[in-house]
Amino acid sequence: MSRPRLGILLSGRGSNFEAITRNVLNGTIKAEIALVFSNRPDARGIDRARQLGLTCATIASAGADRVEFDRKVAALLTDHHVDLVCLAGYMRILTGEFVRQFPQRLLNIHPSLLPAFPGLDAQYQALQHGVKVSGCTVHFVDENMDAGPILLQATVPVLDDDTVQSLSSRILEQEHRVYSEAIQWVLEGNFRIEGRRVLRT
Repeated sequence: MSRPRLGILLSGRGSNFEAITRNVLNGTIKAEIALVFSNRPDARGIDRARQLGLTCATIASAGADRVEFDRKVAALLTDHHVDLVCLAGYMRILTGEFVRQFPQRLLNIHPSLLPAFPGLDAQYQALQHGVKVSGCTVHFVDENMDAGPILLQATVPVLDDDTVQSLSSRILEQEHRVYSEAIQWVLEGNFRIEGRRVLRT
């Protein structure tokens, strides 16, 4: 029986991609990586994916029409028979047309406890607001930014002497753990969505 096929989209260094890959290789995630895609051909993450011998593709997004660009990316994912799309530091706002092609098959991880601090610089926002606890959120992607139904969250304390870098580092450790857990949960299909709540079945 063939394993589910993951498509991983990244724009930068790809640390979440590497964590996912480790967990695919060690069997924690029971899937195979069908495609690693980047909108930045010089992304460190895509270089690492090539070193690992994974199937890779890039299309430069700078100056591209958003709708046409997303159509090309969706076509790549379809051509590689991707079952679940995982955004791993993919720094683009997806078009509604793209999102609708992958209902309950499109995941993202965000470095805050959503719905607090969506968008860019979430760790900076947390420090500026003086929160005592922050963390990360794995969620389904819908047509609104960082607003889809939440699968899993992990918390970290915000320390008095934290900087954006130190807080980001601790959150990232939790991202690497909970993203893989959420991916496997979705692949098993043991969930249902009621309103905005994702419930185990």
